Amino acid sequence: MAIWDRMKTGLATVAGLALSGTAYAKEGIAVPWQLGFQPAASPIMQQIHSFHTYVNVIITLIALFVLGLLVYVMVRFNERRNPQPSRTTHNTALEIAWTVVPVLVLVAIAIPSFRLLFAQYDFHKPDLTITATGSQWYWTYEYPDHGITFDSIMVPEADLKEGQPRLLTVDREVVVPVNKNVIVGLKSNDVIHDWAVPAFGVKLDAVPGRLQSTWFRAESEGIYYGQCSELCGRNHAFMPIAVRVVSEAEFADWLAKNKASASRDGASQVAEAREERKSLINWTRRLALTRSTA
Repeated sequence: MAIWDRMKTGLATVAGLALSGTAYAKEGIAVPWQLGFQPAASPIMQQIHSFHTYVNVIITLIALFVLGLLVYVMVRFNERRNPQPSRTTHNTALEIAWTVVPVLVLVAIAIPSFRLLFAQYDFHKPDLTITATGSQWYWTYEYPDHGITFDSIMVPEADLKEGQPRLLTVDREVVVPVNKNVIVGLKSNDVIHDWAVPAFGVKLDAVPGRLQSTWFRAESEGIYYGQCSELCGRNHAFMPIAVRVVSEAEFADWLAKNKASASRDGASQVAEAREERKSLINWTRRLALTRSTA
């Protein structure tokens, strides 16, 4: 009796969570007790949601149909009702049906599946291009059209501020404008990494010696988190991804500030290089003078 009560409690809990799953979902980040995907923030993820629901309906109907057949067979063809069992071995119509129907089910699944696969790799005209380079264990981002490059490293738990999620917060976020097509080129400096942001429906390996590309279009502002999803060594779990989606005006301001910072950094690097060159020339001259006097 106690076991039955526990089973009823467990089933009621699962049913309650299933019915209120969206209440547990939070945009851009997974939350405890969440069921299902994160809310979609891109057209591709919306299609993934729809396809997932569609296939689950088909799976549920097939499972219920098979369960009904099993129950019917156990009730209708048990030993008590059939003391003399039938010796039927073939039924042409039934054999055709159980061959054709599964084929039609697979075709019904394949058509939207291929449509989704095509949409994932049908790159639209890019409004912004970003290159993400994986290294053990951080990401380096480059905006090649704007001359901006920076590393994105996880913030240690001891340095987190109020409201910042553990193991997902980074010191520098990727910033993109809302409702713009963003092409992300992926590569790696060492081992295979994987750039994955669930809310965008994006997950692609970064492979050494190869440049791969994916795309997304974020349809709402906010911060969207992901993680490296390929085992890449000891600190694989500490390689998060954070994408901040902002308005076009905010993105333009961000670009201007970072371009100015990049220009200052570039000027200081040039000055340092010139100083090093002067020092090298002076050292060479002193060396030559020392040898000539000797």
